[in-house]
Amino acid sequence: MHKSTQALPLKGFRVIDYSHFLAGPYLSRCLAALGAEVIKVERPTEGDAGRHHAYFIGDYSGYFLQQNMGKKGLCLNLKDPRGLALMHKLTDSADVFVENYRPGALKKLGLGYDELSARNPGLVYCSISAYGHTGPDSHRAGFGLIAEAKSGIMAMVGNPGEAPPLLRVSLGDMYTGIHGVAAICAALLGRVKSGKGQHIDLSLYDCLVSMHDYAVQCYTLSGGQEIPVQTGHDMPNSTLYGVFSAQDGDLVIAAQVDDAWKRFAKLAGGEAFALDARFHTSAGRNENRLEILAVARAWVGSHTVADCLAALDAIDVPSAKVQNIAEVLADPQIQARGMVVEQEHPVLGKIKLPNLPFRFSGCDTTPTCVAPEMGQHNREIAASLGFGADEIDAMVRDGVLYSAA
Repeated sequence: MHKSTQALPLKGFRVIDYSHFLAGPYLSRCLAALGAEVIKVERPTEGDAGRHHAYFIGDYSGYFLQQNMGKKGLCLNLKDPRGLALMHKLTDSADVFVENYRPGALKKLGLGYDELSARNPGLVYCSISAYGHTGPDSHRAGFGLIAEAKSGIMAMVGNPGEAPPLLRVSLGDMYTGIHGVAAICAALLGRVKSGKGQHIDLSLYDCLVSMHDYAVQCYTLSGGQEIPVQTGHDMPNSTLYGVFSAQDGDLVIAAQVDDAWKRFAKLAGGEAFALDARFHTSAGRNENRLEILAVARAWVGSHTVADCLAALDAIDVPSAKVQNIAEVLADPQIQARGMVVEQEHPVLGKIKLPNLPFRFSGCDTTPTCVAPEMGQHNREIAASLGFGADEIDAMVRDGVLYSAA
């Protein structure tokens, strides 16, 4: 980690996180790591639905612990006028408001963009939803899985003729969340000149469609003739690039660039194979893909993963073992980059969770505190907004301010 010589880039900004599950909490977790004061607002008595999502250790959700580290916890009843008044004071003091409810839901609570921006014109209000706030599907509920299916991504993975597999990572939520980080930072920068915030409307579906690096252009530029489909373990338009089985495991090889291909071809097929002019261009390799795959699979299949990787490293052909999560966490590269963070939890003791990938030369973004208990900072936050001790006591007594403790 770099020694901290500068303040974290978002230090001094206040973020209200009124979101649940993943896309919103991941977004605001990133903002917290970048230095913002993030206040996670939850509803009595269940709180964020992420608190009830596996994997569990005791009564704690690892899912919640991971996505909410670095935040303060506020839990209040917005249906009570005192709770809504507190929330309005809080948003008046904020720079950013993050939510991921179905469009229109927060307007009914008095927390829509129009109302909050009228009170606080500089507020950057970020909404995340399945389909966005406009369009014929804007009213529909959805999760990352829905966006992954509709986006065309799922239709391209897996083996031909089989139902597509689940991606097993929350691609839609995480990709949308990090787009939210970028959009919020841009809006805050723009506010420096304009003095005004704005509403950011992010859709999981939009974000995944934007992720296509090839499929959309393939279809549009071919006049609708080419639709990328499942190809299994390699890419027919990028030979040689794929997954191969060795004697004791699987590895990936990326020898699709001419120079790397020539080195790989000599290693796997010998001098004559490497000199075959049919394979000297990308188009030629793609045209003769099945012949090339047969040679590559035979070579990989006759060796162990370690032997393959050593041979490929020696000739500078990019490759890697297909690692399981235990191997990832034991990887010296991951350890050197600090991608697993150890925290001291007041109940659980030492816990290890994934870190974020931000690396700055002048500051350290390692999270400094664990995810909050529900309502952990109720009194502190209410007092900072000008509520007196008697008012706070009354709200606690009446359940307007709720805590799990």
